[in-house]
Amino acid sequence: MDWSALNDWWRTHATWQTLYLLFLGQVVSFVLALMSFTSSLIANLGVDTPLTQTLIGYFFLALVYGSILLHRRKRLLVSWYWYLILGFVDVQGNYLVNKAYQFSSITSVTLLDCWTVAWVIIMTWIFLGTRYSLWQIFGVALGVLGLGLVLLSDAGVGGGGGTKPLLGDILVIAGTIFFAMSNVGEEFCVKKKDRVEVICMIGVYGFLVSVVEISIMELKSLESVEWSVDIILAFVGYAVATFMFYSFVPFVLKLSGATMFNLSILTSDMWAVVIRIFFYHQQVDWLYYLAFAMVVVGLIIYSTTEKNFVPVPTIEGGNSNAQYQVLTDECEASRNESLAS
Repeated sequence: MDWSALNDWWRTHATWQTLYLLFLGQVVSFVLALMSFTSSLIANLGVDTPLTQTLIGYFFLALVYGSILLHRRKRLLVSWYWYLILGFVDVQGNYLVNKAYQFSSITSVTLLDCWTVAWVIIMTWIFLGTRYSLWQIFGVALGVLGLGLVLLSDAGVGGGGGTKPLLGDILVIAGTIFFAMSNVGEEFCVKKKDRVEVICMIGVYGFLVSVVEISIMELKSLESVEWSVDIILAFVGYAVATFMFYSFVPFVLKLSGATMFNLSILTSDMWAVVIRIFFYHQQVDWLYYLAFAMVVVGLIIYSTTEKNFVPVPTIEGGNSNAQYQVLTDECEASRNESLAS
């Protein structure tokens, strides 16, 4: 082995900044796993209020980032109705995924979140004119095939966890469609390059939409909750994790780009395995590990062959030739909902 070449590579690539970005990526991954854990914990405590869970997180986003926005005393760079649409689809995505924890296991929900990638590719291909290479399509196809193994396991072949795992899986996949809509919408907003405004407005309109939907669909469930210290702590934990996730994700994306972000949040699925085995004392079927490996390989192929920048059409005038970073490959994990800056 050529140790001098290895040493030169380390000095060139393994800088403190790279290590710092890797650390931030793992912070985001852990926060995403914390969101999954607290949401599944709330479901296991017998509480079925997915809209109320996210309401608190939206409130703190609106409060903190709204204060910063008011201090600036500047007009919005993007029209309010775009943010209303973003807030609406974001709420639906969170609702469906959190609802899925009532029926499916934490491992299935976290891994199936990666369906967002496939939906985003389809939507950006149709609506934004984004084009992808054959290697990218192959990588996504491999990942989707792996996710299919999760469905196979939860359908009973491998004995998935949860009371109605297949129903939970369907809810997650439906939720990822809304997350994909949110990601595509954020591509229009990101060219304004104001991370604070985007986070604040999603918090404001997410909060308002949640209030309306709670009054229609969730009041009876909310009234039937027998509040305890454990339930309150779980709600607080989910709200804190949500606030941190929405705050950290655009910062990490700005520093490192979507490639390192995607590779970093893959570890959140392994956190979910640890939680399921050691906290819930449940076994994980071998199909899950095979599915996880296929998703990892698929996303690595996709990430290493992506084009970092493509032209995006404008919404409200401006330079149509400007180039903006594509966020179409975010898993949400993005859970739940990544923001671009």
